Amino acid sequence: MARPSVVITGLGTTNPLGGDVASTWEAALAGRSGVRTLENDWAEKYEIPVNFAAELAVKPDTVLTRQETRRMDPSAQYAMVAAREAWADAGSPEVDGERLGVVIGSGIGGIWTTLTAWDTVTEKGARRVLPLTVPMLMANSPAANVSVAFGAKAGAHAPISACASGAEAIAYGLDMIRDGRADVVIAGGTEAAIHPLPLAAFAKMQALSTRNDDPAAASRPYDVDRDGFVMGEGSGIVVLESAEHAAARGARVHAVLAGAGMTADAFDIAPPDPTGAGQQRAMEIALADSGLTTSDIVHVNAHATSTPAGDGVEAAAVRRSLGADADSAAVSATKSMTGHLLGGAGALETVLTVLAVREHVAPPTINVAQLQEGIEIDLVRDTPRPLRSGDIAAVNNAFGFGGHNVALVVRTA
Repeated sequence: MARPSVVITGLGTTNPLGGDVASTWEAALAGRSGVRTLENDWAEKYEIPVNFAAELAVKPDTVLTRQETRRMDPSAQYAMVAAREAWADAGSPEVDGERLGVVIGSGIGGIWTTLTAWDTVTEKGARRVLPLTVPMLMANSPAANVSVAFGAKAGAHAPISACASGAEAIAYGLDMIRDGRADVVIAGGTEAAIHPLPLAAFAKMQALSTRNDDPAAASRPYDVDRDGFVMGEGSGIVVLESAEHAAARGARVHAVLAGAGMTADAFDIAPPDPTGAGQQRAMEIALADSGLTTSDIVHVNAHATSTPAGDGVEAAAVRRSLGADADSAAVSATKSMTGHLLGGAGALETVLTVLAVREHVAPPTINVAQLQEGIEIDLVRDTPRPLRSGDIAAVNNAFGFGGHNVALVVRTA
């Protein structure tokens, strides 16, 4: 029995470039940076060596009700904003709740709620802790809240695989439909970790850029002077649907989610395997799963965080996985504009990959003044690049601490 084809009928996001898909895509094509100096005293007060990040362009309290913001951690708020946009974009499909699933991942979860509650305990005592603290801080809270809001009863799942979480959630949603568990799945990732503790911890690892004098230029994947990633926040959500279900209701289809590949490095808890073997294997598995060939791949949205350790490994893995066709694949590193959304990154970048395939244009990579020697990929720099006409496909990569590797293949509808 042939497995069902899975299409993407809805897109939603809130992130440092925009509060919706349209504004995000416009900013991405314009090469605009969402990174800015933080308007607080954290760096001075806590001696954090980084005073900038990529905060949301539009705050969730302008979209959600006051009651909703009080009952959800920011990570769940972001997911709800993006999910509602994606659902509306899909045409608010009529689907039996038992055939509707949710998969939303987060790398860190409700850290704002966790740490605020601890401050309450230490400063005011346990009696002052909010009754909803546990439901708010749970890493599955975004998935659970979206499931409740949309009546999704086929399953509500929350994969946690660091910076690969959002992409893994989408891969899981693909499997839910292929396995017959659901006809429609709301899938993606979210993160709200711009808080003194994560900033201090990532800085202590020397993972963050410290380019305090020029925040907008701090995220510079593949550049010889890159010095770390920039913390970002937000959510990306897609509505996945079996092609049969979408066709029956006359839905508009943005693209086809053709394949997924997942591997683990089993190398180290933080840095990637320097051989890039696991990353290469994830891309090759995704391509085989899609039934396409390397000649079909014209675009790659790279994980490319702007870290000295990671960028070169991925570039080499991309080159090996695509072989001779790597020269024909336009590579974009959109974290140069959005910063790194951690558990939300792979999902936001899936949205951008879908738009690139649908519109036949690859967004630019900004801030690359001097490409590191030995980076042998066709990097799209500074301005968007048209992709060839006709049927095309693209790869979206997402890799996380702990050696989690996820690759997704998207093709034209």
